[in-house]
Amino acid sequence: MQIFSKNMALHAAIVWLTCSLSAFGQDFQKTCNITAGGVISIRNISGNVTVRGYDGQDVLVTGYKEGRDRDKVTIEESLSGNNLSIRTRQPEPCNCQVSVRFEVTVPRTISYKFDSITSLSGNVLVSGVIGEINAKSVSGNVSVRNASGPVEATSTSGNVSVDEITGTVNAKSVSGNVDVTILQLSGARDMDFSSVSGNVHVRLPASLDAEVKMSTTSGNVKTDFPLTVVKPEYGPGQRAFGRVGGGAHQLKVTSVSGNVSLLRM
Repeated sequence: MQIFSKNMALHAAIVWLTCSLSAFGQDFQKTCNITAGGVISIRNISGNVTVRGYDGQDVLVTGYKEGRDRDKVTIEESLSGNNLSIRTRQPEPCNCQVSVRFEVTVPRTISYKFDSITSLSGNVLVSGVIGEINAKSVSGNVSVRNASGPVEATSTSGNVSVDEITGTVNAKSVSGNVDVTILQLSGARDMDFSSVSGNVHVRLPASLDAEVKMSTTSGNVKTDFPLTVVKPEYGPGQRAFGRVGGGAHQLKVTSVSGNVSLLRM
């Protein structure tokens, strides 16, 4: 029994050193030591989510409950091995006036898998990090900047901005503009930039190596890469296609109702 108690005490000490949790009033705070290759997920119902790189060694998560019904939302956390998951929950049904604002800081020199940085109703901002990034919002803008690694950025009703990236990018919006700047291409993934109702503007290095397809149903196509641009004799819409370099990537730039462009840095 005494040995069991000592083992339990040791286990508790290890958990405390790895990940600590504290709550002050309506606030949520969590500090974790997650090593390279760890998975971080933040899933929010309503409110902005910000993830930034910094010069420390721990992953710090702070949540601020805001609104009249802030006591009706709960913040759940799960740490399994090297994987951290934070999510908000509300009672169903709930016509709640409440949001949670998450601020997350991670070591800028450690590569993580940001599996799902999500807000159903709010903006998502990810900056200054390394690793695989999946950032999305249903009703809000999504911004990823100054990052290294493959990026997936999507919004249903909002603008998508991806800037100063080293890696590959897929960026999509249903109702919003898409703006992408890739400083350096790395990795073998194909890339797709699209909007149903919005403009799509992409800037890539002159050393682009891809099979390119561009199209818009109601808008104009602009490019300074050596592509074939086709304009219909009658009616709206344009398309462009061609191989740039050896064609190592498949690259699509499309919009249903908007202009599209693919320009050199």
